[in-house]
Amino acid sequence: MQSEKVKTNNIYKVMKQLEKVIWGVIGAGDVCEVKSVPGMYKTEHSEVKMIMRRNAEKAAGFARRHGIKHWTTDVNEIQNDPDINIIYISTPPDSHCELTLKAAAAGKAVYVEKPMANTYAEGKALLELAKSKGLRIWGAPAVVNSPQFEFMSKTIQSGKLGRVAAAHGQYGHTGPTWSAFFYEKGGGSMPDLGVYNMATLTGLLGPAKSVMAMTSIVNPERTVDDKGKIKVEAEDNAHLLLEHDKGVISHVMCGFNYFDPHGHEAGTQSLHSIQIYGDYGNMRLVGYDWETNGVWLDTSWDKPAELMSTDKGGYEWQEGARVTGESIVKKTEPRINVEHALHVLEIIEAARKSSATGMKVKLESKFPWPMA
Repeated sequence: MQSEKVKTNNIYKVMKQLEKVIWGVIGAGDVCEVKSVPGMYKTEHSEVKMIMRRNAEKAAGFARRHGIKHWTTDVNEIQNDPDINIIYISTPPDSHCELTLKAAAAGKAVYVEKPMANTYAEGKALLELAKSKGLRIWGAPAVVNSPQFEFMSKTIQSGKLGRVAAAHGQYGHTGPTWSAFFYEKGGGSMPDLGVYNMATLTGLLGPAKSVMAMTSIVNPERTVDDKGKIKVEAEDNAHLLLEHDKGVISHVMCGFNYFDPHGHEAGTQSLHSIQIYGDYGNMRLVGYDWETNGVWLDTSWDKPAELMSTDKGGYEWQEGARVTGESIVKKTEPRINVEHALHVLEIIEAARKSSATGMKVKLESKFPWPMA
């Protein structure tokens, strides 16, 4: 497979002058509590100055537990703080684009949870604004950071699998209940779940050139914590075919009606969720691409498959903010990049168009590839 040559957003300007990253956190919820924020303040040359949460009591409690001096219920306090040079956004997804735009307009670098925006056009506008100000933005997920992704990418690039032909990714559960957003227009299983497999498969196989998809609503009503019983308006079942270079085709299936007893506790998951097939061999990623437990490599007609790359090397799916913050201080380029997040966003939008029209939809976005 040939590399996609894309000019990256490697412009830093103001960023290159920083010796320390000072974080402001917008949306200090459960993900921040356990992994994201501790990773920030345990990293050298990194400090969390202020966290924001709408509930004052919960914001104060979060700050107290983590030894953070400042907390607020007002987003503007973080965005306007002159000491804060990077903002982490972990709010409900429908607010990601607006908050990222405001942060970049205020001269802050941004790491935002997925999806980075609600539409491809919004995502492009975010990137152009960041470039015009010499700032960096990054979008989750950080699945390309895992040692297992690196092993699989290098195995493909080495030719050990022969001519790669096909790939499959799957991820689903029975659906979140904490917010109606996931079932309203702009929500759906693709930006919440399918995004992981899309990021992994395009990261391994290269940018998708076109998309064909079918989506559906299997469960027309849901009961959620914030609004009670609601009508489902966004897809809760999606199947995508992605066309890559050199005839490679990959498939992604995701949904909110997929029974899985592991749920979000994937550390003991022994089944695979990603498969890559070539004419000399195949690979299967054990666990989920966000919770990786090893890679089965099968390249022999008469010997069993080998379990490879079982060491996670400290990788955690919530590490994106920490890794990108470190990259600013160390003047390095992380594997995760905003062009890749934007490409995945275009895939989601194209999949919905394909499902509505029954047509194959061509894509325009690219990203630096191969990634490892």
